[in-house]
Amino acid sequence: MYRSPWIDDEIVALQEMATKFFEAELMPHQERFADQKYVDREFWNKAGELGLLCASIPEEYGGGGGTHAHDFAVFDAQYRLGDTSFGNMVHSGLVAHYILAYGTEEQRLRWLPKMATGELVGAIAMTEPGAGSDLKALRTTAVRDGDNYVINGSKTFISNGKHAGLVVVVAKTDPSAGAKGISLIVVETEGTDGYEVGRLLDKVGMKGQDTAEMSFTDVRVPVGDLLGAENKGFGYLMKQLAHERLVVAVCAAAASEAAVALTVAYTKERKAFGAPLFEMQNTRFQLAECATLANVSRVFVDSCIERHLRGELDGATASMAKSYTTDIQGQVVDKCVQLFGGYGYMLEYPIARMYADARVQRIYAGANEVMKELIARSL
Repeated sequence: MYRSPWIDDEIVALQEMATKFFEAELMPHQERFADQKYVDREFWNKAGELGLLCASIPEEYGGGGGTHAHDFAVFDAQYRLGDTSFGNMVHSGLVAHYILAYGTEEQRLRWLPKMATGELVGAIAMTEPGAGSDLKALRTTAVRDGDNYVINGSKTFISNGKHAGLVVVVAKTDPSAGAKGISLIVVETEGTDGYEVGRLLDKVGMKGQDTAEMSFTDVRVPVGDLLGAENKGFGYLMKQLAHERLVVAVCAAAASEAAVALTVAYTKERKAFGAPLFEMQNTRFQLAECATLANVSRVFVDSCIERHLRGELDGATASMAKSYTTDIQGQVVDKCVQLFGGYGYMLEYPIARMYADARVQRIYAGANEVMKELIARSL
C-alpha cells in the first residue's frame, strides 16, 4: 500500500480514529442529513470532543497542536467514506486559519477554543448573488459608525450557514476603492439584530451539507471584531485561497481513490454473462485507467502538501492542484458510474451520490476556468 510521505504514525492514528467516528456517527444518518440539509448540531460537539476540529490550531488556542497535515488526514478520512455533509473543511481548514493568521491575540483566545470544541461553528461569507469569483464585484458594505461597523448586504452559497455562530464577512469598507477597499469582519451571530439566515439551498449534490443564504440589515459589529487591517481583506483572501484550493484537491484525490475502490469491489461481485464484470477486458481497462488517474492525483496532491507544510506552496501550483484533481474526480467517478450500470444511477448506492457531489468541486473555491487563468499568468 502506498503511504503518503507527509503521513507519520501519529497522523495514521488520527485518520483511523476519524474513520471510526465517521463510520459510527456520520454514515448511518446520511439519508436523514440529506433530507434536513444539514448534520445535527450536536455532531459538531462530538467531533470537538474527539479532537477532530481545529487539529492544526496551536494548543494555546484550544486546538490539537498539529500541522495542516492533521487536518488533511481528517478531511481525507471523511471523503474516503463518501461523505460531504460535514462542513469541517470550511470550519477547521479555512475559518480557523483566517483567525489564526490575521486575528489579534484577544480574538484568537476568544474564538478559537470555542471552535475547537464545536461550541462555535465557523463560516466565511464571501459569495453574493451577483459576485462569485470576481470579488471586486462585492456589494456588501461595512460602514464605520463610531465604535461599530454597520453591515448591509446579502450572501449566498454559504457553507455551515445554518449552524454558523461565527461568520467571517467579506465586505467593502471603502466602496470607491474596488478590491483595495475590502475588509474581513467577524460577526458572532447569536442574538445579533439584523442578521438572518435565509433558505437552506436545495443542491444537485452534497445534499446533507449545510448551505444557506444570509442577509445583513444594519448589523452593528464592534470595530474590535475587524480581522486584520481595514481595507486589506483582498490580500488576505488571495493568500488564504491557495490553502483553500489545496483543501479541495485533498478531498478530490480521496474521492477519486474511493470511487475506484468501490467499483473494483462491485465489478468483482457483480456477474454478467456468467462471469464477474471484472473479468471483462473493457472493465479491467477502464478501471486500470481510473486507478492510474487517481494515483497521479494523489501523488501531485502529496507533493503540494509537502510544499505547503514547508511554506513553499505558491498560488499557481495550488490552482493547478485544484483544477486538475477536480477534473480527474469528475472523469473517474463518471467512468465508475458507467461500470455500475443502472445501479450507478440509484442514489441508494454511494457511487451515485459521489457522482452528484463531484460536480461542484470544479466550481467553488474559484471555478476551474479561473484557475487556468491564474496558472497562465504565472507562465
